[in-house]
Amino acid sequence: MQPLLTHKATRLNLLDFKTVSIRTFWITSIAFFICFFAWFGIVPFMPDVVKDLGLTPAQKWNATVLAVAGTVFARLLIGKLCDKYGPRLCYTWLLILGSIPVIFSGLVQTPMQFYICRLLTGFIGASFVITQVHTSLMFASNVVGTANATSAGWGNLGGGANRLGMPIIAAIVIGLGVAEADAWRYSMVIAGIVCFGMGLVYYFFTKDTPEGNFKELEARGMKVPSAKKDKVGFMEAVKDYRVWLLFIVYAACFGIELTVYGTMDDYLQNTFQLERITAGNIVLSFALMNIFARTLGGFFGDKYGKTKGLKGRVWFLAAILIAEGLMLSLFSLTTSLALGFGLLVAFSLTVQMAEGATFSVVPFVNRKAIGSISGIVGAGGNFGAFLAALFLSSKSAVAEKAALIASETLGAEAAAVAQSAAAASAVSAGYLIIGGLIVVSGVVALAIRFSTEDEKVAEVELSKLQPELVRIDN
Repeated sequence: MQPLLTHKATRLNLLDFKTVSIRTFWITSIAFFICFFAWFGIVPFMPDVVKDLGLTPAQKWNATVLAVAGTVFARLLIGKLCDKYGPRLCYTWLLILGSIPVIFSGLVQTPMQFYICRLLTGFIGASFVITQVHTSLMFASNVVGTANATSAGWGNLGGGANRLGMPIIAAIVIGLGVAEADAWRYSMVIAGIVCFGMGLVYYFFTKDTPEGNFKELEARGMKVPSAKKDKVGFMEAVKDYRVWLLFIVYAACFGIELTVYGTMDDYLQNTFQLERITAGNIVLSFALMNIFARTLGGFFGDKYGKTKGLKGRVWFLAAILIAEGLMLSLFSLTTSLALGFGLLVAFSLTVQMAEGATFSVVPFVNRKAIGSISGIVGAGGNFGAFLAALFLSSKSAVAEKAALIASETLGAEAAAVAQSAAAASAVSAGYLIIGGLIVVSGVVALAIRFSTEDEKVAEVELSKLQPELVRIDN
């Protein structure tokens, strides 16, 4: 076969819609946004869901755990499928099939049905892996970290934007005559329909690579990252210790961001006695930082990669992880709303930069299995969220039992206050411990090493791009 003549973009020119790379960048970012919007779209309505389905606090936690559990397996699988069939088809089917449990979330009548829908809805979280694979195929090494981080950051924004977006959708359907008690159901159905429509957009308006789709390239006798290399690449990825270190690293950043999305509303209400809408707006502000924060992580990863080589990318990743852990630990200790908000902003900035920095390293571990490695590392994020949710759930359950015992000697109002305080204390202690573990993961990240050959390959690739970059800049 002939070698693939790459036409990857060497700059992230967001207004250059005529190029395949930039057009795909926008579509994959929007698709990722919609997936996260739908995935966490139920969160603003949880009080209504609890009331409608009669969920206990334990059942509510179970639903939170299941929502991130399914994504672990989906992300492990989707990376390998991307290597074999291409990101275009994988994203198309993920959006279309993923729309089904989102729609059915609005039709559930029992807690078990709700569990199943939350588990299956979590599969659309695998959209992150496809986004990273697709941007890696579209952008050259000098800018791939920034492109990956920006597309992922803008996609992650959907996980918080639903705090505002879903209530707006609910208000619209209520205005159209739907009963207020049923508004959350219609809102989830609408979110699922949008997912389905985006799947069609992805199929018709994107390509696997700047040169064309995998099947088209194979028909022209050109080499593509296809099934022939997939088995070898995947096994190499599994055996490479660096992949599993990045698995841990991503669990410590993206996994914790997911955990915060799912627990911060209640924590802010219980700790600082905020109204639900106020707490939701703060979480939304946290998510809005994805517009630029994750991009900064990728940008600095690329910058240190140019000046210090691949080891520079790793050093920056380790430093920003340690900063993330310290911010979360300090946040867990404060009882001042003003100070807490400042620390939450600092945590938001560092956790999202750490995510971007992680995927400024991923494309250089094994170029023959970018999809498989992205899938494994991406699964690490959801595995981290799964463990963190279980951990916080166990601590909350202990606190809830203690508060329940105390309530036997208290009035109903005092018991409710005691239960809220116990829940806040449990999550606070959990955040403190998790913050310490994140710091440890930052130190562990320093064990990621690249060979002299890896460094030379990256250096040669960058040097080949310099004439093109100079020509563009002039």
